[in-house]
Amino acid sequence: MALPPPDATNEAFLREVDEEYRRERLLNIWRNYGRWIVVAVVAALVALAAWLYWGHRTNSAAGVEGEQYDAALHLVEENQPDKAMPEFEKLAKSGSEGYAALSRITLGNLLLQKGDAKGAAAKFAEVVSDTRYPQPYRDLALVRQTSTEYDTLKPEQVIDRLKGLAVPASPWFGTAGEMVAASYLKQGKRADAGKLYGQIAQGGENVPESIRQRAVTLAGVLGVDAIDQSTGNSAQ
Repeated sequence: MALPPPDATNEAFLREVDEEYRRERLLNIWRNYGRWIVVAVVAALVALAAWLYWGHRTNSAAGVEGEQYDAALHLVEENQPDKAMPEFEKLAKSGSEGYAALSRITLGNLLLQKGDAKGAAAKFAEVVSDTRYPQPYRDLALVRQTSTEYDTLKPEQVIDRLKGLAVPASPWFGTAGEMVAASYLKQGKRADAGKLYGQIAQGGENVPESIRQRAVTLAGVLGVDAIDQSTGNSAQ
Protein backbone atom coordinates (compact mmCIF):
# COMPACT_ATOMS: atom_id res chain seq x y z
CA MET A 1 0.00 0.00 0.00
CA ALA A 2 1.46 3.34 -1.10
CA LEU A 3 1.84 6.14 1.46
CA PRO A 4 0.30 9.57 0.66
CA PRO A 5 2.70 12.23 -0.57
CA PRO A 6 4.34 14.26 2.21
CA ASP A 7 2.70 17.47 0.94
CA ALA A 8 -0.80 15.94 1.23
CA THR A 9 -0.09 14.87 4.82
CA ASN A 10 1.11 18.32 5.75
CA GLU A 11 -1.95 19.98 4.21
CA ALA A 12 -4.32 17.64 6.07
CA PHE A 13 -2.52 18.30 9.34
CA LEU A 14 -2.63 22.08 8.79
CA ARG A 15 -6.36 21.97 8.00
CA GLU A 16 -7.01 19.99 11.20
CA VAL A 17 -5.00 22.47 13.25
CA ASP A 18 -6.78 25.41 11.63
CA GLU A 19 -10.23 23.92 12.29
CA GLU A 20 -9.31 23.18 15.89
CA TYR A 21 -8.10 26.73 16.33
CA ARG A 22 -11.37 28.13 14.95
CA ARG A 23 -13.43 25.88 17.23
CA GLU A 24 -11.40 26.96 20.25
CA ARG A 25 -11.74 30.60 19.27
CA LEU A 26 -15.52 30.34 18.85
CA LEU A 27 -15.78 28.53 22.19
CA ASN A 28 -13.86 31.32 23.92
CA ILE A 29 -16.08 33.96 22.32
CA TRP A 30 -19.19 32.11 23.47
CA ARG A 31 -17.84 31.71 27.02
CA ASN A 32 -17.05 35.42 27.26
CA TYR A 33 -19.89 36.98 25.30
CA GLY A 34 -22.53 34.30 24.83
CA ARG A 35 -24.95 35.75 27.35
CA TRP A 36 -24.72 39.22 25.80
CA ILE A 37 -25.20 37.81 22.31
CA VAL A 38 -28.37 36.07 23.47
CA VAL A 39 -29.60 39.27 25.14
CA ALA A 40 -28.90 41.30 21.99
CA VAL A 41 -30.69 38.82 19.74
CA VAL A 42 -33.71 38.65 22.04
CA ALA A 43 -33.85 42.45 22.31
CA ALA A 44 -33.69 42.80 18.52
CA LEU A 45 -36.50 40.28 18.07
CA VAL A 46 -38.64 42.02 20.70
CA ALA A 47 -38.04 45.41 19.04
CA LEU A 48 -38.93 43.99 15.62
CA ALA A 49 -42.11 42.40 16.97
CA ALA A 50 -43.09 45.64 18.72
CA TRP A 51 -42.49 47.66 15.54
CA LEU A 52 -44.59 45.26 13.44
CA TYR A 53 -47.38 45.22 16.03
CA TRP A 54 -47.39 49.03 16.34
CA GLY A 55 -47.53 49.44 12.55
CA HIS A 56 -50.42 46.99 12.31
CA ARG A 57 -52.23 48.60 15.23
CA THR A 58 -51.75 52.12 13.82
CA ASN A 59 -53.00 51.13 10.37
CA SER A 60 -55.97 49.30 11.86
CA ALA A 61 -56.84 52.26 14.11
CA ALA A 62 -56.57 54.71 11.20
CA GLY A 63 -58.90 52.51 9.14
CA VAL A 64 -61.47 52.39 11.93
CA GLU A 65 -61.26 56.14 12.52
CA GLY A 66 -61.68 56.77 8.79
CA GLU A 67 -64.88 54.75 8.79
CA GLN A 68 -66.12 56.58 11.89
CA TYR A 69 -65.35 59.97 10.32
CA ASP A 70 -67.17 59.03 7.10
CA ALA A 71 -70.17 57.79 9.10
CA ALA A 72 -70.34 61.08 11.00
CA LEU A 73 -70.13 63.04 7.74
CA HIS A 74 -73.04 61.02 6.38
CA LEU A 75 -75.10 62.13 9.37
CA VAL A 76 -74.29 65.75 8.50
CA GLU A 77 -75.28 65.14 4.87
CA GLU A 78 -78.55 63.65 6.12
CA ASN A 79 -79.19 66.88 8.06
CA GLN A 80 -78.55 65.29 11.46
CA PRO A 81 -75.73 67.47 12.82
CA ASP A 82 -76.80 66.97 16.44
CA LYS A 83 -76.17 63.23 16.08
CA ALA A 84 -72.92 63.79 14.21
CA MET A 85 -71.32 66.16 16.69
CA PRO A 86 -70.82 63.61 19.51
CA GLU A 87 -69.09 61.32 17.00
CA PHE A 88 -66.75 64.11 15.93
CA GLU A 89 -66.09 64.89 19.61
CA LYS A 90 -64.94 61.29 20.14
CA LEU A 91 -62.65 61.43 17.11
CA ALA A 92 -61.27 64.79 18.24
CA LYS A 93 -59.94 63.04 21.34
CA SER A 94 -58.46 60.10 19.43
CA GLY A 95 -54.77 59.34 19.07
CA SER A 96 -54.71 59.97 15.32
CA GLU A 97 -53.56 63.56 14.75
CA GLY A 98 -55.06 63.80 11.27
CA TYR A 99 -58.59 62.69 12.15
CA ALA A 100 -58.48 64.54 15.48
CA ALA A 101 -57.62 67.80 13.71
CA LEU A 102 -60.19 67.25 10.96
CA SER A 103 -62.87 66.47 13.54
CA ARG A 104 -62.18 69.65 15.51
CA ILE A 105 -62.31 71.72 12.32
CA THR A 106 -65.57 70.03 11.31
CA LEU A 107 -67.01 70.70 14.77
CA GLY A 108 -66.08 74.36 14.32
CA ASN A 109 -67.85 74.47 10.97
CA LEU A 110 -70.97 72.86 12.47
CA LEU A 111 -71.00 75.31 15.38
CA LEU A 112 -70.68 78.15 12.88
CA GLN A 113 -73.70 76.84 11.00
CA LYS A 114 -75.62 76.84 14.29
CA GLY A 115 -74.71 80.51 14.80
CA ASP A 116 -72.16 79.88 17.57
CA ALA A 117 -69.26 81.92 16.17
CA LYS A 118 -67.46 82.07 19.52
CA GLY A 119 -67.61 78.29 19.98
CA ALA A 120 -66.53 77.74 16.38
CA ALA A 121 -63.54 80.04 16.73
CA ALA A 122 -62.52 78.20 19.90
CA LYS A 123 -62.53 74.86 18.05
CA PHE A 124 -60.41 76.27 15.24
CA ALA A 125 -58.03 77.82 17.79
CA GLU A 126 -57.52 74.42 19.45
CA VAL A 127 -56.13 73.07 16.19
CA VAL A 128 -54.00 76.16 15.53
CA SER A 129 -52.32 75.99 18.94
CA ASP A 130 -51.66 72.23 19.03
CA THR A 131 -48.21 71.56 17.57
CA ARG A 132 -48.93 67.82 17.37
CA TYR A 133 -51.20 68.39 14.39
CA PRO A 134 -49.74 68.46 10.86
CA GLN A 135 -49.13 72.01 9.60
CA PRO A 136 -51.68 71.92 6.74
CA TYR A 137 -54.50 71.31 9.25
CA ARG A 138 -53.23 74.10 11.48
CA ASP A 139 -53.06 76.50 8.51
CA LEU A 140 -56.63 75.63 7.49
CA ALA A 141 -57.82 76.13 11.07
CA LEU A 142 -56.04 79.51 11.25
CA VAL A 143 -57.78 80.70 8.08
CA ARG A 144 -61.15 79.50 9.40
CA GLN A 145 -60.57 81.07 12.84
CA THR A 146 -59.55 84.42 11.36
CA SER A 147 -62.48 84.40 8.94
CA THR A 148 -64.87 83.69 11.82
CA GLU A 149 -63.41 86.42 14.04
CA TYR A 150 -62.65 88.89 11.24
CA ASP A 151 -65.18 91.54 12.24
CA THR A 152 -63.92 91.58 15.82
CA LEU A 153 -60.20 91.78 15.00
CA LYS A 154 -58.08 94.85 14.37
CA PRO A 155 -56.55 95.04 10.87
CA GLU A 156 -53.05 94.54 12.24
CA GLN A 157 -54.16 91.35 14.00
CA VAL A 158 -55.47 89.90 10.74
CA ILE A 159 -52.29 90.86 8.89
CA ASP A 160 -50.06 89.45 11.61
CA ARG A 161 -51.95 86.14 11.66
CA LEU A 162 -52.17 85.59 7.93
CA LYS A 163 -49.13 87.28 6.40
CA GLY A 164 -47.33 83.93 6.18
CA LEU A 165 -50.22 82.45 4.18
CA ALA A 166 -50.96 85.53 2.04
CA VAL A 167 -48.19 84.66 -0.42
CA PRO A 168 -48.50 83.21 -3.95
CA ALA A 169 -46.90 79.88 -3.00
CA SER A 170 -49.47 79.21 -0.27
CA PRO A 171 -52.49 76.98 -1.00
CA TRP A 172 -54.49 79.44 1.13
CA PHE A 173 -53.31 82.48 -0.84
CA GLY A 174 -56.75 83.42 -2.15
CA THR A 175 -58.66 83.43 1.13
CA ALA A 176 -55.80 84.62 3.35
CA GLY A 177 -54.65 87.22 0.80
CA GLU A 178 -58.15 88.64 0.42
CA MET A 179 -58.48 89.17 4.19
CA VAL A 180 -55.02 90.74 4.41
CA ALA A 181 -55.72 93.05 1.45
CA ALA A 182 -59.02 94.13 3.03
CA SER A 183 -57.15 94.84 6.25
CA TYR A 184 -54.66 97.01 4.35
CA LEU A 185 -57.62 99.00 3.05
CA LYS A 186 -58.92 99.46 6.60
CA GLN A 187 -55.51 100.85 7.50
CA GLY A 188 -55.64 103.21 4.54
CA LYS A 189 -52.75 101.44 2.76
CA ARG A 190 -54.27 101.50 -0.71
CA ALA A 191 -51.02 100.81 -2.53
CA ASP A 192 -50.33 97.67 -0.48
CA ALA A 193 -53.91 96.50 -0.92
CA GLY A 194 -53.84 97.12 -4.67
CA LYS A 195 -50.55 95.27 -5.08
CA LEU A 196 -51.86 92.26 -3.14
CA TYR A 197 -55.17 92.21 -5.05
CA GLY A 198 -53.15 92.25 -8.26
CA GLN A 199 -51.13 89.24 -7.09
CA ILE A 200 -54.32 87.40 -6.10
CA ALA A 201 -55.78 88.11 -9.55
CA GLN A 202 -52.74 86.32 -11.01
CA GLY A 203 -52.77 83.56 -8.40
CA GLY A 204 -53.53 80.70 -10.77
CA GLU A 205 -54.64 77.40 -9.27
CA ASN A 206 -53.99 78.54 -5.70
CA VAL A 207 -56.88 81.01 -5.95
CA PRO A 208 -60.56 80.05 -6.49
CA GLU A 209 -62.12 81.70 -9.55
CA SER A 210 -64.64 83.70 -7.50
CA ILE A 211 -61.89 85.25 -5.36
CA ARG A 212 -59.72 85.94 -8.42
CA GLN A 213 -62.52 87.83 -10.16
CA ARG A 214 -63.18 89.94 -7.06
CA ALA A 215 -59.47 90.69 -6.88
CA VAL A 216 -59.44 91.82 -10.53
CA THR A 217 -62.28 94.27 -9.80
CA LEU A 218 -60.79 95.62 -6.57
CA ALA A 219 -57.31 95.87 -8.06
CA GLY A 220 -58.81 97.95 -10.88
CA VAL A 221 -60.57 100.23 -8.41
CA LEU A 222 -57.21 100.77 -6.71
CA GLY A 223 -55.46 101.57 -9.98
CA VAL A 224 -53.88 98.16 -10.68
CA ASP A 225 -54.73 96.64 -14.07
CA ALA A 226 -54.87 92.88 -13.43
CA ILE A 227 -57.40 91.89 -16.10
CA ASP A 228 -54.96 90.81 -18.80
CA GLN A 229 -52.73 88.88 -16.41
CA SER A 230 -55.69 87.17 -14.72
CA THR A 231 -57.18 86.16 -18.06
CA GLY A 232 -53.85 84.82 -19.19
CA ASN A 233 -53.39 82.73 -16.09
CA SER A 234 -56.93 81.37 -16.32
CA ALA A 235 -56.35 80.30 -19.88
CA GLN A 236 -53.16 78.38 -19.08
